[in-house]
Amino acid sequence: MQHFRPERSAPYRFPPVRVLTGVAAGETGSAVVEFTFLGLLLLVPVVYLVLTVGQLQGGSFAVVGAADQAAKVYADAQTVEQADLRARQAAMLAVSDFGFSGEQVLIDIACEGECLSPASSVTVVVELQVDLPLIPTMPGINTSVATLTSTSTQIVERYG
Repeated sequence: MQHFRPERSAPYRFPPVRVLTGVAAGETGSAVVEFTFLGLLLLVPVVYLVLTVGQLQGGSFAVVGAADQAAKVYADAQTVEQADLRARQAAMLAVSDFGFSGEQVLIDIACEGECLSPASSVTVVVELQVDLPLIPTMPGINTSVATLTSTSTQIVERYG
């Protein structure tokens, strides 16, 4: 009986490893320059769009709150003069809480029937002009994005 004996030879050597650099022949460039160019080209307008939409959303919250609070304050007052003053102050406070100025706001108050008589109603309309963010106002240039409007009606209590 014969036994198979493999011949002893030199140990197997793997072929040399080639290090891949990721740069194919003829494709050289600077990723920093490309990233900066595309970042400025794409990212800046997207950020400005987000700022503008945020400004519009804040304006919509401001006009809704201003109209609602002004109508409630007006319906709760004792005299028409006091009601008008307090309603306008409440609306201006609500709008200024969202960072808008008094020059951007128009407040219109109307009563159905005699103002502050039991079961009459008061309607407050608040308009707000929302400007583009980060753009200073200059004479002759309209920087307004939109004019937002909100209406709120409140009934004066019968048994006040």
